[in-house]
Amino acid sequence: MNNRAKNNNTIKVSTMPEYQQPVSERFTEKLRLIRFRMKQEQFRFMDEIRLVPRRLVISVITLFALSQVIAITVNWSGVANDGASWPPGYTQAEGALIMAGVVTGIAIPAACLLFLIGYVNSDAKRRGMHSTLWTLLVIILLPAYLATGFIIYFLIREPLPYKCPQCGSTVSARFNYCPECKHNLCPTCPDCRREVRDGDHYCPHCGYELAGTMSAGQTGVQND
Repeated sequence: MNNRAKNNNTIKVSTMPEYQQPVSERFTEKLRLIRFRMKQEQFRFMDEIRLVPRRLVISVITLFALSQVIAITVNWSGVANDGASWPPGYTQAEGALIMAGVVTGIAIPAACLLFLIGYVNSDAKRRGMHSTLWTLLVIILLPAYLATGFIIYFLIREPLPYKCPQCGSTVSARFNYCPECKHNLCPTCPDCRREVRDGDHYCPHCGYELAGTMSAGQTGVQND
């Protein structure tokens, strides 16, 4: 009886890590796959700038011009400084220039902040994320946590959708197969089972020689 109990305990101890390991591996592999596909994204600064809504840009420019006119007019008339322009010791023209500089110094960071909020809204839409929710999140976190909302967004945002290489349909970066034509979107190395790219002759992870007469995508399909 004692020997049987020892054997049972030995079996339980040895099988417990084998039960937990696949769960951890699947989660780690999923994160690695997302990072791998995000590294394949190609960014152009001007293309990202164009994501800021035009209405927002026009509104910010209009508000900036209006605030300049109001500030310079109030300063020129001396309403805020007992009939004299601000700051004391300067002529009205010099005071107007100084006031314009002050307004510009305040407007630039405020405009950048508004443009960044607009960018998050547009970028979340093109990535298939909940744009309204993310926009509200970055706005709510602004007063107390400043840029924390933006940092969270840029760290965990979804990879960009892309075109299926076989049928041209737009697919999510999380898809393994195209829902339209069933094309394998994540070809894998037949040896280490990690993702490879179309056209790779050798696996970048284990060095396994892929089929030279076919694309990496075809290799993944044949070996799934």
